[in-house]
Amino acid sequence: MTPDDTGTAALSKTRIEYLEELGGELVKRGLRVRLLLPRGQSPSLHVVNPDVSALTENILVEQGAGGWWYWWSWAERIAAADDVTAAADRVARVLAAR
Repeated sequence: MTPDDTGTAALSKTRIEYLEELGGELVKRGLRVRLLLPRGQSPSLHVVNPDVSALTENILVEQGAGGWWYWWSWAERIAAADDVTAAADRVARVLAAR
């Protein structure tokens, strides 16, 4: 980190670590994941059900009351980032082919 950084690099790194951890859990459940790092925006995790490619979602992680949380793109909490298993279970359930 350079002296000009005001914590942004550390914040992004924390987000990336949480997203990578969730991505690893989702891959174990048979989903495809890709970490998105758009310039000037928060990183997100693009998740796809490989059996039904229309079942896709971008997951965010943000710090809020009580710590870090995984969020759906429609601004609804998924689970606390410290409970990656619960988050992965919920994402896999929502993206499951019925």
